[in-house]
Order: sequence, then structure tokens, then C-alpha cells
Amino acid sequence: MRFYRPLGAISALTFDLDDTLYDNRPVILRTEQETLKFLRNYHPSLVALENSDFQRLRQALRKAEPEIYHDVTEWRRRAVEQAMLDAGLSPDEAAAGADAAMVNFATWRSRIDIPQETHDTLAALAKKWPLVAITNGNAQPELFGLNDYFKFVLRAGPDGRSKPYHDMYHLAAERLALPLSEILHVGDDLTTDVAGAIRCGMQACWIKPENADLMQATDSRLLPHIEISRLASLSTLI
Repeated sequence: MRFYRPLGAISALTFDLDDTLYDNRPVILRTEQETLKFLRNYHPSLVALENSDFQRLRQALRKAEPEIYHDVTEWRRRAVEQAMLDAGLSPDEAAAGADAAMVNFATWRSRIDIPQETHDTLAALAKKWPLVAITNGNAQPELFGLNDYFKFVLRAGPDGRSKPYHDMYHLAAERLALPLSEILHVGDDLTTDVAGAIRCGMQACWIKPENADLMQATDSRLLPHIEISRLASLSTLI
């Protein structure tokens, strides 16, 4: 554990999910593969759909509606719906197909292997402080065994703009009835987690990715209060 700023009083901890509490890279890769397979099998006119085609639809949608990126689930659903419309399905068929595709997506998205270290650390921390999850993504902790550690989960889209915007950070403090300065946010991203939390008045802990170096990181904007390389290091704060 490395300290860059004086650590103040801590009355609660908030956590990013993806790549902070588990390795999300293989999850996303497998989910994208299974999503494409589902779409190709859903209707004969989609059999030639490529991932590059789907990504172009996503980018076109974001260009037309810039704010949609704050809700990655709705952004994906709309892109799937457009792919089906472009393939000749009726509006009703495309809407139903998009809903079915999102159910399939959620199933694969939640097949996450959680390290025992994560369970042990969150369980220990939860005995001392209230814990909250704040995510820009669409992982659902209730589907992969992490939900019971958190008082509540905030998701970009339904609960405000994505990090580093302050919406979810402020909402967490409001729901916890705590000042922002007494909340320590833990995350792997120097922009969305560290800079976002500090700019809104929270304390920040950077859990650095493997081989990362804060002094050489291109997205290093603000120093975190503390830096750790393993989640279990947080147990020393108890």
C-alpha cells in the first residue's frame, strides 16, 4: 500500500466492479462471442452479421445520440434492435429480438469467476463499514454472488451519468447520509474512479492493474490517496 495524500476519516467505501473486484476481460470476450452467435442464429437474415458491423451501428447511434453512452445496456439494446431492423425484421420483431438478445447477454455477462480474496476482503470490510458498488457497466452483482456485501448498487444510466461525472458519487453519499469526504472510493481507472471521486470531494484508492505505474500512466490526472496492487490490502485499514 502506497500513500500519496493524507487519508482522512472513513465512514463508508464505494467500489467499482469490473477489473476492480474481478478480471473482466475474459468475461467480456466470451460474452461478445456468445452475443454474436445468438444474433446469427436468431434469424436467417442475420447469419452474416460480423462484430465489426455491430460496432459500426453502436458508433452511429452514439454519434446521433451522444448521451446514450451513459447507459451501456440501453445503448447495446438499441444497437441490436437497429441491426434487426436493417436485416428486414419488422419493428415489433426487432424490439422482441433485442429484448431476447439482452436476456442472453445478461446470462453470459454474469458468468464471472470471483476470486476468494474478493469475497474474504469484502466480507471483512462490510463488518466495519457500509459498502456500495458504483459501476459504469452492466454487471449485476446479484447474479454472481457479490450483492450481499453491498448496501446498494448504483449503475450509470438508471442512476445518473457515468463516472467520472459526479452523479453517482453524490447519490451514494446522499443515500448513505454521509459527507463525501468520509467516503473512500476504490477503483482501477485513474480517470473515472480516481479523478472522478477526488473532484467530487471523495477520497480515492487506486487498485493498479498489473504492471501499471502511476508515474508513467498516460491517464494519470490526479494522485489517489492510496495505491494498492491487491484488494486484500484494504484489510489493513480495518
